[in-house]
Amino acid sequence: MNFKTISRTVGIALLVSALFMFFSILVSVAGGNDSALAALLISFTITAIVGAFPLIFVRRNNSITMKEGYVIIVLSWLLSFIFGMLPYLLWGGPFTVINAWFESVSGYTTTGATILENVEALPDSLLFWRSSTHFIGGLGIVVFLLLIIPDSSPIRLRLTNMELSSLSKDGYNARANKTIWIFTYVYLGLAVVAFLSYWAAGMSAFDAINHAFSVCSSGGFSTRGLSIGAFDSRLIEGLSMLFMILSSVHFGMVFMVFATRSLKPLNNPVLKFYLGAIALTTLVTGFAFKFQGVFDDWGGALWNAAFHTISMASTTGFAIADNCHWPMTANIMVLAISLMCGCAGSTCGAIKADRILVLFKAISRQISSILHPSAMNGIRIGKRMMKEEQITPQILYIALYVLILVVSVVLSVMLGVDSENAIAASLSSLGNQGPALGLLGTMGNFNSITEGAKILFTIDMFIGRIEIYPVVAVLAMLFSDWRK
Repeated sequence: MNFKTISRTVGIALLVSALFMFFSILVSVAGGNDSALAALLISFTITAIVGAFPLIFVRRNNSITMKEGYVIIVLSWLLSFIFGMLPYLLWGGPFTVINAWFESVSGYTTTGATILENVEALPDSLLFWRSSTHFIGGLGIVVFLLLIIPDSSPIRLRLTNMELSSLSKDGYNARANKTIWIFTYVYLGLAVVAFLSYWAAGMSAFDAINHAFSVCSSGGFSTRGLSIGAFDSRLIEGLSMLFMILSSVHFGMVFMVFATRSLKPLNNPVLKFYLGAIALTTLVTGFAFKFQGVFDDWGGALWNAAFHTISMASTTGFAIADNCHWPMTANIMVLAISLMCGCAGSTCGAIKADRILVLFKAISRQISSILHPSAMNGIRIGKRMMKEEQITPQILYIALYVLILVVSVVLSVMLGVDSENAIAASLSSLGNQGPALGLLGTMGNFNSITEGAKILFTIDMFIGRIEIYPVVAVLAMLFSDWRK
C-alpha cells in the first residue's frame, strides 16, 4: 500500500473543502465580520495546511492499485467529514463534538438531517458553509478531486471507473474521462439556473444561492427552520419540485436533451418507471390527505402530496408541511418511495430506481420461467439486453442494502430510539433523505436522540452515499491485514 500517493491525493480533496471555507470567510467579511469569522479562519488554516502538506513534501506517483483507489475514496470522504466539522465545533452553540460530526456528515452526504432546533440563529457565513458541504458532496468529493488531476493521469482513469457505478456509466455515451465533465457541466448548470430562478421568484440572493446548493445536490439544508414552507410561495415550491426532479435523474440524459435539442433521450424506461412511481405515490398520498381531513381542498392535498413525494423520492428532503400531523397511509407511502432514491447517474445515493426496475423485471422473468421452462427469458431495459453477470450484482446490492437497513433498525432501538422512529430514521439516513417521522420529521430535528444513535445514523448516511461497496472493500482489506 503506497501511503504517500494516498496522502497526496486525499490532500487535494481537503483543499476543496478549504476553498469553500475561504468563500464562507468572504461571506462573513461581507456581512460585517459575523460571529463565525474566527471559527472559519482557524478551520480554513488547519484544513489548507493539512491538505497542502503532502502536495509539497510527497513526490508525485501516477500509479495506484485497486486497493489504494478504494482507500483514497473512503479516506477522502471521512477526512472531509472530520475537517468539515471544525467550523461548527469552533463556533460552539449547540455544536458538541457529536452534533458537529452529525451536521458535517449530513451535509457532505447530502442527507439534510440536522440537529439544529433554530436554524436562523446561525450566522450567515456558517449557513453558507453548511450549504457548501451539500454542494461539495453532491458533485462528490472524489469528482472534485478528479477535475483537478490531469486527464492523462492513470490515477484519474482508475478513480473514475471506481467512483462511478456500473449503472451510471451505462447512461453516458462517452469515455470515462468525458463522463466526469458531462456530470460536472450538468451539475453546475443546474446550480446556476436554480440560483437565478429562486432569485427571480423572490428569494434574497443569499437564500437563493444556499437553496440552489441544496436542491442541485439533492441535499435539503435550508436557511429557514420551516424549509421551503417559510417562503409561502407556490412559485418557489413549483421551482423546487422541478429542480428536485432534474437533480435526481440521470445527468447524461439531461445533457443529451440539450446536446441533441431533442426529447428522444427522455424515452427511457427507467425515467418512465421513476416518474410513474412518483405519480402513483402522489395520488395515493393526496387521497389520504383529502379523505382524512389534513387538507380541505383537492388542490392543497395534491400539491402537498406531490411536493413531499418528489422531495423524498429525490432524496432532497425539502418540506412545506409538518408530517407529524399526517395520516399513517401518507407517511408509509412517502417512506416507501424513499427506498427508490432517484436514478443512477444523479446526485442521489442509496438503491436507485434502476436497480428496483431490474429487480421487478428479474422477478417477472423468474415467474415466466416457472410457467414456461423451455422459454429463453432475458431482461430488457429499453433497447439493452442485460446479461446475467450484470443482473446479479444489482440484486445482491439490494439484498445487502436491506440487510444493513435491518441491522441499523435493530441497533437504533438498542440505542434508545423508539421502534417507529428507528425504522423511519434508518430509512431516511441510509437513503440520504433527511426527514423521518414525528420529532425527527420534516419540521423536526435529530437533536433529541441519543449520541450513540446519532453516530449510527451518520454511518448509515456515509454507506448510503458512496453505495456500500467501497466501504465493504476497505473493511475487507483491514480484516485481511489484521488476520495476517
